[in-house]
Amino acid sequence: MTDVILLHGAWHQPAHFDELAGLLRSRGLSVEVPDLYELTLDESIALVDELVAASEVPPLVVGHSFGGVVAGTIRGARGQIFLAGWLLDAGESPGQLLAEVAAETGAPPNGLAMAPDDNGRLALDPADARVNLYGDVDDATAARAIALLRPEPPAIFGAAPTQVTWHDTPTIYLAGSEDQAVPAALTKRFAARCTTSETWPTSHSPYLSQPTEVADLITSSSGR
Repeated sequence: MTDVILLHGAWHQPAHFDELAGLLRSRGLSVEVPDLYELTLDESIALVDELVAASEVPPLVVGHSFGGVVAGTIRGARGQIFLAGWLLDAGESPGQLLAEVAAETGAPPNGLAMAPDDNGRLALDPADARVNLYGDVDDATAARAIALLRPEPPAIFGAAPTQVTWHDTPTIYLAGSEDQAVPAALTKRFAARCTTSETWPTSHSPYLSQPTEVADLITSSSGR
């Protein structure tokens, strides 16, 4: 039985969730943290759908950042929680929404500093990641999180789900008032799509800066 499935964001990996997963397991919850790295969106969805189908009871699916794209498509979940997540509708992509924000404001939205590596993948600048991903995270935790980051193909900005399930699933959106990675206009749009939403005084990674509080939110939503 799986109670909670944690989905990491782009550039991230399951190890980023080590503390949160440990807190949830200490409370008696069964937790799965699949690695979505180098999987297409369809492959990621299929992997998580299999985890849900194999569980005796519907699990809660939690998506951080780009992991929210996958979370919003999963069938049979008890609920979906988006931690500063990208909550896309069918046919939408991150690149499309960022272009819409640029058109509305007349300027490119603030985003993460990245550069192509030798393989053509986009690598994040460590100093920029410290500020824009982990601004309210303690130094030791932030240093570990930065060391765990992995480069991503530019294709992630074109990833668009063909079907979504968040319309018919209980959803919670957790926004960070100090989030510098997702434009505020999009955060507001994503939050409005959810059953309920909360805004905390955090950066883009509340599961690292406030792991106990995030564990409380997940535990209360898991039905345990």
